[in-house]
Amino acid sequence: MLSPRWGRQDARVFVPGLQLSRAFYIEAVRPLLGDVRHSAARIGSGSGSEVLGFDTPRSADHEWGPSLEVFLSPADAGRIPEFDRHLAEHLPRTFHGWPTHFESVEGDHVGRMAPTNGPVRHRVGITTVGTWCADRLGVDPRPGLRPVDWLALPAQALAEATGGAVFHDGLGELGPLRAALAWYPADVWRYVLACQWRRIAQEEAFVGRAGEVGDELGSAVVAARLVRDLMRLALLLHRRYPPYSKWLGSAFAALPLAADLDPVLRGTLAATVWKERERHLCTAYEVLATAQNETRLAAAVDPTTRPYFDRPFQVLKADRLADALLAAVTDPAIAALPRTGAVDQHADNTDLLTDPRRSRAVAHAALARER
Repeated sequence: MLSPRWGRQDARVFVPGLQLSRAFYIEAVRPLLGDVRHSAARIGSGSGSEVLGFDTPRSADHEWGPSLEVFLSPADAGRIPEFDRHLAEHLPRTFHGWPTHFESVEGDHVGRMAPTNGPVRHRVGITTVGTWCADRLGVDPRPGLRPVDWLALPAQALAEATGGAVFHDGLGELGPLRAALAWYPADVWRYVLACQWRRIAQEEAFVGRAGEVGDELGSAVVAARLVRDLMRLALLLHRRYPPYSKWLGSAFAALPLAADLDPVLRGTLAATVWKERERHLCTAYEVLATAQNETRLAAAVDPTTRPYFDRPFQVLKADRLADALLAAVTDPAIAALPRTGAVDQHADNTDLLTDPRRSRAVAHAALARER
């Protein structure tokens, strides 16, 4: 738990952040908003633990606490500073034992609950839906998204926008917003899956090739990369946006096939010789190839592994799965895209992926044929 300077530990029994934020809205924030039309939610946090449902008592040390987003209509946008000041002056200084005031640590990038005797520096973000979309996504999805717009959105951003909880939708805008982002259109989904299989195809033979020359460390690094790609692939096949690395395993563990795949992927990472890594990976390849066939997104492909040409390595030849998916794409513009995929399939820099302007610029550059 947090430092004793924040009060008695038993006064701050941990509850999931979404539960705390819902109560905070109902009991503390909503009464201060008067009769202004608004919506309220905890979505798109930027950190994601409570929004994705993965927060624990450890989460409370920073970027966690009584917080939410309040959305006003464009007609009331000019009153945002007024409401911000009103909440700062009238919110309780603690809520259910937790401070509602946040101090800055590490510059202004990180906030941490702290006691205060003055106005509350709260974490109730007040905005409009249009401004929120521009700031968090770089695009407003409500009128519809082009393929390049979908592919410029990192899966973490999509997971946060569609996760969390809506507490009140008085404007009637959050429901349509989240519905628009609920999942990729069918052809975009096929394309993203195809590009994920292609990532696997590009490296699946390297586990054996590196090991064959005695580079077990290099072989293990490639295998670990493939495990990560397979976990993301499993989530995509089950219509789940893969979160960033901290929560990838937690999200994967909730999938129906995780019980069978978890020991296989752990075996891959624990193996000390390349042939053992390869054996575990081949099992995972076959499970996920079978799972793709079951989606009926494309013509069925033989899910069994096979030799890599005349070399002594066993692979899936995952390009076969990618080709089947792309052959099923009906939108010519998507079918013509380079095989780079969504922005987080070819870039993994956090500063890039958390900046909608930059991630959109990179996606447009990578998908230049679609422009």
